[in-house]
Amino acid sequence: MTELSELSAVGLRDQLRHGGVSAVEAASHFLARIEEKNPLLGAFITVTAALAMEQARSADSLGRTTAADDLPMLHGMPLAFKDLTDVAGVVTTHGSAALEHKPAPADAPLVSLFKEAGALTLGKTQVPEFGLTAYSENRIAPPSRNPHALSRSSGGSSGGSAAAVAAGLLPFAPGTDGGGSVRIPAAACGLVGLKPGRGLVSAGESAGDPARLVVPGPLARSAADAALMMDALVPGGRFLAGIGEEPPRLRIGVTLDSPWAATFPFTPEREALDALRTGETLLEHAGHTLSDASIRYDNRYPDAFTTAWTAGVGAARISPSREALLAPLTRTFRRRAQQRSPAKLAEALAFLRQFQHDTVAQYAQWDLLLMPALAQTPRPVGWFTGTEHGGDRWPSAHWPGDADGDYRRQCEFAPWSSLVNVCGLPAITIPVHWTGGSHGQGLPMGIQLVGPMGSEALLLQVAHQLGY
Repeated sequence: MTELSELSAVGLRDQLRHGGVSAVEAASHFLARIEEKNPLLGAFITVTAALAMEQARSADSLGRTTAADDLPMLHGMPLAFKDLTDVAGVVTTHGSAALEHKPAPADAPLVSLFKEAGALTLGKTQVPEFGLTAYSENRIAPPSRNPHALSRSSGGSSGGSAAAVAAGLLPFAPGTDGGGSVRIPAAACGLVGLKPGRGLVSAGESAGDPARLVVPGPLARSAADAALMMDALVPGGRFLAGIGEEPPRLRIGVTLDSPWAATFPFTPEREALDALRTGETLLEHAGHTLSDASIRYDNRYPDAFTTAWTAGVGAARISPSREALLAPLTRTFRRRAQQRSPAKLAEALAFLRQFQHDTVAQYAQWDLLLMPALAQTPRPVGWFTGTEHGGDRWPSAHWPGDADGDYRRQCEFAPWSSLVNVCGLPAITIPVHWTGGSHGQGLPMGIQLVGPMGSEALLLQVAHQLGY
């Protein structure tokens, strides 16, 4: 008999809607998996078992009196939220030891959306402090680890959610993406990750996001599962209904160009180039036309993006007596943000708007742009902070503290992520390659496809066409 955790999210949804499994049975199954696997995985910071079971019983009560077609779209589906997102009555830590950890007074809009769609809340997943980094490690809980190699990171900032989905602790999960925070962990964990275009989905953690970088999106084991979540995120969406439609033959530009390259020169690892070649082959076999794309980026991008990205942490309310509890990277960038003039931020935002205009104009020569999802294989836990040899020292009171080195390593690891947020474009990561040579062997590596505004359904169709 197939375990519930082995079902696709679409398959589990169908079982729940038509009485093949109860919401209580589904919640109990996934809670048991979390209890068994999370101690090594570190995917969850908080597990809300009592709340989940209460919601599951309510879902089953509704199911007994409501026709299947009239049930909410995600009736009884287990989910979890990043610990940046408020769930009423549950502590939101923001991954920070510098904050007082109090229960949230109300649900965030994203949580309300999923509750209205019938989903259950199993808990809160591991995040980096304030969601700032491409790895999910902080000072309040063990790091989120990659299910395919526990010594490796699951990425960030939706790293705990990605690890949970990849390990079968959740059928799928919503993430939020402000600089790659859905796509980076999806690529690291071998998942499909979709960042919708700006404005399609109500923004997630938008406070302190003056450049409007952040958008919620799905982390899923397939394009169909991601499409199901998009139907919940976008009222009236028909993403799942259209997933099997054959996309038109597309002109796809292939590029390794990055706006980070002048400031932080990088060389993609062989595994990243192998993934790109695999993606090219799959797309050509599907009938698409590929050509080299040379994209020109303004060298002022890194400074402008960093200014906009860190503006929120400068405004965060933190008691002066607790600032020493911040991670070195957070503390450094918070200080710089507070010392920066409003004119400097306004100048950065104006530049990013021009960057968006110039980049979108160049991309318009092609239907989609193709690049590796990551420039390097998933990094060891502690690699970004320089503590990879000190895993036995967690929790540490003395991180090495090289904030600029940490940030540089992140930009070299994921040099094609943040520009998509600045441009407000949709993008999808697809796990087309494994370092061990076959699916599920070794470490996952993926490709990223970037499309024009409104191409979310097309991106999902292409991923489905490629077999994902």
